[in-house]
Amino acid sequence: MKRLTPHPRALRAHLSRGGLVAYATRAVFGLGCDPRSARGLRRLLRLKRRPAHKGLIVIGDRWPRLQPFHAPLTESQSARVASDEAACTWLLPAGRRAWPLLTGGGLPRRMALRMDRHADAVHLCRALRMALVSTSANRAGQRPVKTTRECLRQFGGQVRVLPGRVVPRARPSKIIDVVSEAIIRK
Repeated sequence: MKRLTPHPRALRAHLSRGGLVAYATRAVFGLGCDPRSARGLRRLLRLKRRPAHKGLIVIGDRWPRLQPFHAPLTESQSARVASDEAACTWLLPAGRRAWPLLTGGGLPRRMALRMDRHADAVHLCRALRMALVSTSANRAGQRPVKTTRECLRQFGGQVRVLPGRVVPRARPSKIIDVVSEAIIRK
């Protein structure tokens, strides 16, 4: 499934400069940036009009891409995360590389991470060889965007919009705090 229109090297350079990208995930289009770029994180929050205290989700195509963002896990926590069969976002203890804009700055510091399984998102992370921020492509309080066309209409030149498709009637991922085992979103 080769839907990545710009060359991966050019897109990586765009993201490293704080650029934003919109791409299909399972349930909605996601807005993303390089999770290591404070400039990108600030631009994304400003574009969405999203409060910084809410934190952001980071996705990857495999767990090694996500490990720099979380602190070491206990054996049982690692087993729980590894056993995940469905699309699940895990709140994990934040690692040193997790900027406060990613975690929301609250205490205890938690990092929302998901090993994505949607073909477009997996292909994008794999082609870029990096994890990506993944928040719904919409302004705060508005309905999430579900098509490439709507993404282009709402964000135009502010974001590199990649073509893709969401799964019809799919729901956002479940969010589970691995430490407390609380279900944050069903």
